[in-house]
Amino acid sequence: MKKFKREDVGADTVKRGIYILPNAITAASLFFGFRAIVAAFNGHFHDAAVYILISGVLDGLDGKIARLTGTSSRFGIEFDSMADLVAFGVAPGVLIYVWGLQSFGKFGWVAGFSYVICAALRLARFNIQVATVESKRFNGLATPAAAGVIATTVLLFYYFGGTGTTKHITIVLTTYILAFLMVSNVKYYSFKDPSLFKRQPFYIFVVVLILLILIIAEHEIMLFILAAGYALSGPIEGLLFYGKRKEIRGEEAKKG
Repeated sequence: MKKFKREDVGADTVKRGIYILPNAITAASLFFGFRAIVAAFNGHFHDAAVYILISGVLDGLDGKIARLTGTSSRFGIEFDSMADLVAFGVAPGVLIYVWGLQSFGKFGWVAGFSYVICAALRLARFNIQVATVESKRFNGLATPAAAGVIATTVLLFYYFGGTGTTKHITIVLTTYILAFLMVSNVKYYSFKDPSLFKRQPFYIFVVVLILLILIIAEHEIMLFILAAGYALSGPIEGLLFYGKRKEIRGEEAKKG
């Protein structure tokens, strides 16, 4: 999801027309989300996972292009939310259900629906908090990131020789965990820090270059590690911060 200031855009956007480029990219993201749903129903789970990841790339582009070209609009904000619900809520929910939850019966579809409804709630909460929450942090796991965990899990399954559907309790647990993280208050880094685009030490460039080489060489493994690592980064950082804060309070209590 992208951050726009609602007060910066007019209420009569549709009457005056819409901006073609950013909304066309949003439409493309929605298209690949729909393709992922169709592919999942047809048993093409690998393709569905790839389509979801493509939607994620397009979702990251439309907001940046809108900001760079000064073409942000209220219509674009709402259209983006609708597209995100399909591409990162319904599509991964359908994929994870047909691929890994269907064999669990009612427990499976409840888990799948929990993911979808939590994605919808996450998007709705983001829309009302967009002007008040710190831009460097997200409240809860972003829906594209949650969808990325599901998509890369499927890709990893095929990478290690898996075929067709699977039945494993970890898929159920992962689905519930992702659903919870999306609606939680766990803080996640948003990668919207302007300092990221400023001059950085040389070793940062070397690390990024090595990371890109690893992704190209073993993209299934590396994409899963990155997606899962980001999903876990929020809870881990929260626990570390809680432990540090508790330690500081203990020291203050001793001094008092």
